[in-house]
Amino acid sequence: MPLPDFLIAGVPKAGTTALHAALQPHPSLFLSAVKEPKFFLSDGPPPRHGGPGDVQTYQEHVWRREDYEALFAPAPAGALRGEATPFYLYDEKAHERIAALIPDAKIILLLRDPVDRAHSNWTHLWIAGLEPEADFLAACRAEESRIAAGWADFWHYTRQGLYGRQLANLYQHFPREQVLVLRYRELKDDPAVTLDRVCAFLGVETGVLSAIPKENVNRHVVEDNRVNGVLRWLLRSGGEFGHRLPVPVRLAARGPLLTLLHRKQGTRPVTTPAERAELLPLFAEDIALLQDVTGASYDDWLSVDRHANAR
Repeated sequence: MPLPDFLIAGVPKAGTTALHAALQPHPSLFLSAVKEPKFFLSDGPPPRHGGPGDVQTYQEHVWRREDYEALFAPAPAGALRGEATPFYLYDEKAHERIAALIPDAKIILLLRDPVDRAHSNWTHLWIAGLEPEADFLAACRAEESRIAAGWADFWHYTRQGLYGRQLANLYQHFPREQVLVLRYRELKDDPAVTLDRVCAFLGVETGVLSAIPKENVNRHVVEDNRVNGVLRWLLRSGGEFGHRLPVPVRLAARGPLLTLLHRKQGTRPVTTPAERAELLPLFAEDIALLQDVTGASYDDWLSVDRHANAR
């Protein structure tokens, strides 16, 4: 049975979904219909417990090898097979598993300013009704206790952004010529050139792809008020009664609850200079390491006053 030839392996909230969708039309590439199968994140079944919403996400993991290989069975003869799970870079054990099973795989990484990435991550979970903390910085301060409690990787807002140490570990398992490091802004600002870089790296025809699909950005605004607090509590826990309901029933109830929670639209919040000033010290040393590991400059990420989310 077939296995992937390449992986879009990182990072969350940095354009991996857009890249996955943009590569799909290429006649020499086959992307799995399931985006984020998460196969290399475990040696067996995923955990049974975690933070809000984690158990439902764990149930989506494609963790059996036969099921994972079946994702690539429909690939046309001669097409390069790939999938996108943006948590692979963060998980050092995943590096070992990938190297053991598909040592010749090519790895594609999209990196984003770590403060903006963390803020986008928090916004995603807040709008989904799963993040219990209305303040971004407070949620970041709660990170270590959440990790200790077994919350899934998507809650690791700041740790996910320590790309230097993650990439250094990846290079212990894969030669540099098998790893392509891109920046989120490159895909966003110059998609045709960036897609050609990806195609050249994979060894398929360039000049075929020129655009990425429009981003599916959630424009809903979830205010921190009493009504929304109840809705978010129901989405996080299902309440005492909800825990006794079958999972399919709870999943069916999410739609109406989210519709109520998302009744207001507006502009998504962006990272503020004050938030950047508090969080940048967490990343400064790792950004220096990233520059040493890659030989590229990421000095723009160290600015407190630059326009948020621009990189």
